Amino acid sequence: MYQMPTAKKRINITVDSEMEEILRLLSKRDEVPQATKVSDLLRKAIELEEDEILSELAEKRDTNDAEFIGHEDVWK
Repeated sequence: MYQMPTAKKRINITVDSEMEEILRLLSKRDEVPQATKVSDLLRKAIELEEDEILSELAEKRDTNDAEFIGHEDVWK
């Protein structure tokens, strides 16, 4: 049997019945396939994780003796 090649990586995941129902409802609401909805939600989760890490880094750097660098100087 010939399978069409795809540029996207497929990942198999296992979810409980509650999660399955939530994904079904969300994908139906947004009129997209479940795989598309999962991919969108995963992208948002990764962005949130990145925001948390950058926030923690900023808090560590935000000290009383921190040196201010202007916007123009940062982007030179």
